[in-house]
Amino acid sequence: MKSLIEAYQTLFPFRGATQTISSMNDLESIIKTELLDELTHPRVRKKSSEKLQLAFLRIDESSLAELEKTSLKAFYEEVFNSVNTF
Repeated sequence: MKSLIEAYQTLFPFRGATQTISSMNDLESIIKTELLDELTHPRVRKKSSEKLQLAFLRIDESSLAELEKTSLKAFYEEVFNSVNTF
């Protein structure tokens, strides 16, 4: 089984920042940026719940093993919950 970092890198092989991930903190930071849509202009940003669903879709359609998919989705949910404290 791949680590979460390797699984994430498999999903996004052409993102430069993805290849520099060396710790779980780095992975969490990149996923937060993704979920908050911080690299998009504020007027066209999507809600973090939409970004989460898009990430789940990408994970489900990937060639990762089922256990890797489940683990990565659980980590995304954990990060999502830390970002969306109501």
